[in-house]
Amino acid sequence: MDHSNRNLAFHPKSIVPGPSSPCRIEEILDVLRIGRRFLVCSHARPDGDAIGSMLAMGMLLEQLGKQADLVSADPVPVIHRALPGAEAIRCAQQVSGSYDAAILLECDGLERTRLKGLDRFFMINIDHHVTGTEYANINWIDRSAASVGELVYRLAKAAQMQITPQIATCLYTTLLTDTGGFCYGGTQASTFGLAQDLVLAGADPKRIAQKLYFSTPASKLLLLGRALRHLQHEGQLAWLWVTRREMEESHAHEEDCEGIVTFALCVSGVEAAFFLFELPDGRVQISLRSKGRIDVAEIAGQLGGGGHQSAAGCPMEGPLERACEQILSLLRPRVAEVAGGAAK
Repeated sequence: MDHSNRNLAFHPKSIVPGPSSPCRIEEILDVLRIGRRFLVCSHARPDGDAIGSMLAMGMLLEQLGKQADLVSADPVPVIHRALPGAEAIRCAQQVSGSYDAAILLECDGLERTRLKGLDRFFMINIDHHVTGTEYANINWIDRSAASVGELVYRLAKAAQMQITPQIATCLYTTLLTDTGGFCYGGTQASTFGLAQDLVLAGADPKRIAQKLYFSTPASKLLLLGRALRHLQHEGQLAWLWVTRREMEESHAHEEDCEGIVTFALCVSGVEAAFFLFELPDGRVQISLRSKGRIDVAEIAGQLGGGGHQSAAGCPMEGPLERACEQILSLLRPRVAEVAGGAAK
């Protein structure tokens, strides 16, 4: 493929979100059939959907006889390192070499990859975030999908590729993690239909769930204890945080912060929650969650982040106290609106 003028080979496309998007699938498959070497990436600080989708896409490209290089700005979290092929994901800050296309999975913006050099390539953007943007040459954004793994599955079925037990395991992981254990608003009847298909293809739901929920590092539990000491509850809003010092004392890593916010959301009567933790550079990372009546993605978007209606996040400038007050100033009016509507 000649990348000196990307439009000579392919024309930039945008997508109208929809449940099937057959035209966009065919455009992506055309690129995959023509090309020989592909770069597969996702967002920095990858979660289960990012890792599972990358691994599944890599295995599907291998089925097509293609070379796939999987690259992430951050390492695979410990909890996902048992996934089939996880060792193939290389950690780097910059990409180099020659590729026929870069496939970006679950990235609502190019900057979220934190990878330098991607803009040199023909790009395919496959995403389901509410805050997804059309930054690539081909953009397939389906906001109704429960996970990006669901879109990878549709792509595979359209190409009549085999869903092996290894691929099914990775894709089931994307569903389980990005729906919050089938709790978030993106969960629908089709989600369970896909889960059934993946189990029939060889995914072991019991084993996958136990790996995710019963393999917690001690450092994360120690960190959770510190966070729960700071739990604040204000009507239908709850929040908690940990300082950098508390993370160091717990021997915790950034990945240990994943999911702590849900302990604030599970407080009875709470509609929205957030969790803050300090980063080494002095910034503060925010995780926001809601039970569906408050759009936390819209709030994260105001602060340069993104996500889904019920689950979003963003980095902010420190100190922690100021970041907390800024989030509260945005969330309190939304919570009051929900409380007022319920009272009517």
